[in-house]
Amino acid sequence: MRRPPPEVHERRTVARSRLFEVEELHLEFSNGVHTRFERLVGSSHGAVAIAAMPDPDTVLLIREYAAGTDRYELGLPKGRIEPGEDILEAANREIMEEVGYAARRLTRLASFSLAPAYMSHTTHLVLAEDLYEERMPGDEPEEIEVVPWSIRDLTPLLLREDCSEARSIAGLFIVREHLLGRGR
Repeated sequence: MRRPPPEVHERRTVARSRLFEVEELHLEFSNGVHTRFERLVGSSHGAVAIAAMPDPDTVLLIREYAAGTDRYELGLPKGRIEPGEDILEAANREIMEEVGYAARRLTRLASFSLAPAYMSHTTHLVLAEDLYEERMPGDEPEEIEVVPWSIRDLTPLLLREDCSEARSIAGLFIVREHLLGRGR
């Protein structure tokens, strides 16, 4: 059954920080029920997560500090899409900044959300292949550790305490399935 989205009667910002905006929506559903929802509003451009593959079996992961979990996390390179960039340009820039490579072949595989019930943020998964060394300065506060990992060996990665970021986990499985579909 396909329903029309609720009608938005009012939209207002209830909190704002350097990184986040909390918006309250006054909604009316098609059955006449009125309610208020709050959501985190992300940048209108979204973000990219990149599976940079220097060879057909290896994906380059990064280990960087995550303030939310207060530890170093292992996952895919990722970052926001800057104004004026398209998804593939942002992906190539991010891998140059975070892993020191650029890609001759970039493929957008999927888009996903972390928590669509209360976040407007979208991350686009990009497969980067045919890599060559190219480094750009990034905005990270310290050098990022690059960790090569076999795309065929995801189970041990998922059992690690320091690999818990859902976008990276989903992205790795999507990439693996995509590569298997190509006969790798």
